[in-house]
Order: sequence, then structure tokens, then C-alpha cells
Amino acid sequence: MEGKKGWMVVLMLMVILMNGDILMSEAQSAAECRKERGILVNACKPVVIRRPPSAYCCERLRVTHVNCVCSVITPQLAALIDVNYAIKVIQSCGRQVPRHFKCGSITTP
Repeated sequence: MEGKKGWMVVLMLMVILMNGDILMSEAQSAAECRKERGILVNACKPVVIRRPPSAYCCERLRVTHVNCVCSVITPQLAALIDVNYAIKVIQSCGRQVPRHFKCGSITTP
């Protein structure tokens, strides 16, 4: 189950990147996306157990490409994510969270 919980971090990434501060027009290969998601999940594992994000986790939230995240947000994964908590974490990293953004199977409040 821990692997599935780790994807909550991926949702946080998706929301923060839609802020517009990251150039999203660059196409990433499937291998590059897997690598970015893996680095993000490892950097932000403590967030899964509701610990504050580290400076490195916040950095990874800022640099991972949104196109690498949205493609993996399925209804099954979306059911595991506390969107409100994810938004709080993102905001704690100093980022704005856009309202009503749709990514995969999730729409932010």
C-alpha cells in the first residue's frame, strides 16, 4: 500500500506545476517521466505520513514536469489522495494552487 500512498506526492506535483512557473511545452520521454516521478516520490516520502515537506521535496515539486504526472492519475489513484492536504503541502512550499484545475481524474477545489 505504501507505493500507492507515495503517488499522493505525484498529485501535489501536478497541482503546483500548473501555476505557470515551469515551462511545460517540453516533451518528456516515458523514461524521463518515470525518473522524475521516482525522484519526486523519494524526496517527498515523509509527506505521505503527514510530515512537513523538506526543502528538497519543495524543490522537486517545483521542477518536475506536469505532463509526467497527469498521465498517471487514474480514478483508482485519485481515490487514495487527500486533495485538501496536498494543497496545504504545496502552499507550505510557497506555491499558489490554481482552482478547478483538472489533471487525470482529479479536479482541484
